[in-house]
Amino acid sequence: MRRKAASRDALPLSVSPFALPYTVPSPILPVMFVVTEADAAAIRAVYEQDGELSAAIELRRRFPGIADNENARACVRSIASWTPLPAPAPKVTRRSGKQRPRP
Repeated sequence: MRRKAASRDALPLSVSPFALPYTVPSPILPVMFVVTEADAAAIRAVYEQDGELSAAIELRRRFPGIADNENARACVRSIASWTPLPAPAPKVTRRSGKQRPRP
């Protein structure tokens, strides 16, 4: 008996609302996540008060997609070493008015 080819509708949809339709999550590619400044500050505070393991648990609580403690601890070490970005340089505004004559 010949098998019927799978239709396009039979493909599982990705769970992300921002993913392209008919995409299948790849088990090979790592999943990325975005850490807000508030999350980073909370994780950094736990890291400084209670240590790396507690901060890894806090990270896994905030980001349930991180499955193992080894990866969570590596992420926590990265987040704890972040430094704030420097303040942007002030914009220079030109004065309006008459131009000075050139010598």
